Amino acid sequence: MAQDSSETFPEADVVDARRVYTRTGDDGSTDLLYGGRVSKDSTQPAAYGDVDELQACIGLARAAASDEARIGLAEMLLGLERDLWVVMADLACNPERLSRLDDADGRPTMAMVSHLENLIDEVSGRFNPPTEFVLPGQNEVASRLDMARTVCRRAERSSLAAAADGSTVVPYLNRLSDLLWTLARWQDESPLAARSVPVDPAT
Repeated sequence: MAQDSSETFPEADVVDARRVYTRTGDDGSTDLLYGGRVSKDSTQPAAYGDVDELQACIGLARAAASDEARIGLAEMLLGLERDLWVVMADLACNPERLSRLDDADGRPTMAMVSHLENLIDEVSGRFNPPTEFVLPGQNEVASRLDMARTVCRRAERSSLAAAADGSTVVPYLNRLSDLLWTLARWQDESPLAARSVPVDPAT
């Protein structure tokens, strides 16, 4: 006997807090923070989606850096993951209600950008940064950091169209990509210069 459709698909206004799916986005739209809906392919979801991917990539790098010798790196990456929630909130917020994030100290600040610069300077002092192009892939941790760096650059480009006027999202992501490059080179151990790899004459 066929099951009654009302039992299979309850009314949309009956929401179970434990349920992951809501079906409200089946029409291709999504909620903004503090109200309003936009198309999922509009600039804001594209930008905070890229930042979401960046956060996941940094998480993969942190998981790969779980050994005791890299505990300082793992803690640094965890802090970056936490900061990216603030970046995503800024990008996902209804532009007319950004003041609610300001009131909650929920937006990226220039102090956060300065903190990244301090980390870059600190880490750069622990090794001799390369002065030429290097190839990714020397080890898993460095490779995952390089992947995170490239996603960060994409998130920065996406955010140019989505960030509100006066937002610090783009400077933050710009500096974060520099930090990820620095961390990757720190973890390289033996950087492989691109020009040191012979060109196959057959190609």
